[in-house]
Amino acid sequence: MRRTTLTVILLLFSILIKAQHIPSENVLDIVELTEYLNKDVQKGLRGAENHELAEYFRSKFSERFFYDYRSFDDRLLHYNSVFNNREAHKKRALDHLDKYADSTQWVLPFNYLNGDPVDAYALRHLARQHKMVDIAFYYFNSGRNPRLIRYFENQVRSLNAALVAGKYETIEDGNGVYEAFRSGYRILNWLWIHNMFLNEAEYSDEDQLTTIATLLQHGQHLYERNDQFKYGNHQTKGVSALAMLAILFNDFKGTDLWLERAMQRLGEHMQREINSDGFQFERSIHYHMSDINNYFYVYQLAKLNKIAVNPDWEDKLRGLFTTLVKISYPDRTAPVLQDDTEIPWGEKNDISRAMTLGYLLFEDPEFGYFASDKVDYRVYWFLSNEQIKLLENIEEKRPTYGSLAFEETGYFIMREGWDPKDKMMIISAGLDPDKPDHQHGDMLGIQAIANGYAILPNYQVRYSLKDFDFFKNSLVKNVALVDDELQGKQWTSNKGGSGFGKFGLLPNPKVIAWESNAEFDLFVGSHDGFEGIGVEYSRQVIYVKDDFWIIKDNFNSDQEHEYKQVWQGHYTHERGPNLIRATNPDASGHDIMQLRNTDSVSNDGIRGKQWSSVSKKNEKNFSFITAIYPYSGYNNRLDEDARDLMVGDWVVTKSESGDGITLSSDRGTFVFLTREWKNENLAITAPDRIDLFIKENGDQVIIHSLGDKEQTITLLSVEKSKKLTRLLKPGQTWTLEL
Repeated sequence: MRRTTLTVILLLFSILIKAQHIPSENVLDIVELTEYLNKDVQKGLRGAENHELAEYFRSKFSERFFYDYRSFDDRLLHYNSVFNNREAHKKRALDHLDKYADSTQWVLPFNYLNGDPVDAYALRHLARQHKMVDIAFYYFNSGRNPRLIRYFENQVRSLNAALVAGKYETIEDGNGVYEAFRSGYRILNWLWIHNMFLNEAEYSDEDQLTTIATLLQHGQHLYERNDQFKYGNHQTKGVSALAMLAILFNDFKGTDLWLERAMQRLGEHMQREINSDGFQFERSIHYHMSDINNYFYVYQLAKLNKIAVNPDWEDKLRGLFTTLVKISYPDRTAPVLQDDTEIPWGEKNDISRAMTLGYLLFEDPEFGYFASDKVDYRVYWFLSNEQIKLLENIEEKRPTYGSLAFEETGYFIMREGWDPKDKMMIISAGLDPDKPDHQHGDMLGIQAIANGYAILPNYQVRYSLKDFDFFKNSLVKNVALVDDELQGKQWTSNKGGSGFGKFGLLPNPKVIAWESNAEFDLFVGSHDGFEGIGVEYSRQVIYVKDDFWIIKDNFNSDQEHEYKQVWQGHYTHERGPNLIRATNPDASGHDIMQLRNTDSVSNDGIRGKQWSSVSKKNEKNFSFITAIYPYSGYNNRLDEDARDLMVGDWVVTKSESGDGITLSSDRGTFVFLTREWKNENLAITAPDRIDLFIKENGDQVIIHSLGDKEQTITLLSVEKSKKLTRLLKPGQTWTLEL
């Protein structure tokens, strides 16, 4: 009797659970769908045939999706005329069709249709289903062959069969087909395709309901496995897709819980992964823009469906676009930062389509300044008709941001202005403590643009390339090095073997000073990357507005080492290591002049990229003092044949010992590595070698500390016999009335 009672209780409990939860380990049969509908919806559809059920969901999809599927044909005509992507879609579609059977496998090892083995990188992209979208476009642009819709249907069903059989890559294998990032991308692509096919007779009611059932299983799977916050864009992509499913299929039981969890997770990602300065925490333009998309889809769909979004969301999302404005080059591109992967070896980032999206969301003319007349082709299909019309007349307003700092993220911008040929430099001095996976070996590295050219470039990467780890490390950065030490150490490849990898050990930065004034910008920082071999290191960067940069690299050790500066670019050696030059096609260029003598320079390169390494050998303590001087036209270069050393209008003077360096003009005087400096009015002394900028203005003297340590300075007014002493911290200013 007890056993019978227990059996009944368990049966009733299982029925209750079934009524409450869409299964995640198998896909519902389409006849089961009505059992999982909310009660009010279920009443009207109980006993409905497949056609009635499919018609109901078509109607709701036309109301809830980003655009009404019934307007697809008109959209396609406009899309084809604007983007001209027919051949690109065809090429990618045929590539997928030639490689995979419709009922493909989802677990390694297996082979392409031509017999070659499928690797981990390819499997991950199969799981994302990007090229299935190309197949959908190929269907519409090549005569609507029904076999292409059947191919999509069968590939969906093959994954469902693999799920039940347990024959798919799991997260433990490193290439999880249902991992949040890949599942999230697949959901987005399948929603896109589903909406495209809804008018097609070949996409039957049963096919439509099977797609919906599959998406519901994906949603429950994401819901169950994202109950805790996890750093990184992988979870963000997954819960972004979960939120979209919850909004689009809110007829089903439990989808309210999906939306609640998705919005909670997304809010946590915004709070914890968008730094207070507005930069995405992984410090990469690529991942910054990727997060914009993740939030955009949900924000856009929520607004269309009149679902309230936390006001902090809008502020954070808008701030992501403002950050791209602040960090952009004056030619409206952006520097390459960390794991930027769009175009391998590219030296700039195209942010125009991301900023177009910002303009469409907020209609801010400052975003419009960077926008184009079209968004990314993928995003086009998730815009409203009203937004597409906005692209016909974009308002523009040139930004006014000057030099600025992203202090939490660790990027420092030295900017001349916003004319396309103006100068700008960015310094990288940050390391995220929670997820430094995408960080490169570029601590205190710099990039610069002048005359429209990336004169000190960094390079985009691609995970699948065999030299990915090389391009992630220090030889292809504008950094200082010691001996054969690189900054990135303990390289670890991704578990799944897709090509991605990260450094287990990277230098920890310390920002010592940041100052921006009318005469110059100053950055001073250090890192511990060479302490393992007994070397202390710091870098000072000075932007002499609006003229040139001074880089001072400081090394201190009790043992002799070879100290190096690495400069990216194609250089000739006009004066051996002490003057190297790069010239652009329009005869503009830049000179890199060593104001203290160095020993040697060497060239190297890979993948069509080159760099020069300037060295000082067999030294315990040494400081490079380097002028980076952009010019436009032959007559404006640094004159390598001149008797007197000049950097533009600044006279360079070396002390008798050769250590101390002074640069003087009517704008003031830069003093480096000296214990004593004087002119007819003033005398400055210090117990240790000091770095200063000195400017006299009548009876007023302004002294700026440029060094990496506190400096005790004594000033004597020769005329008034007035003597004053002051302890100055790095970046501190001392103003005196004499």
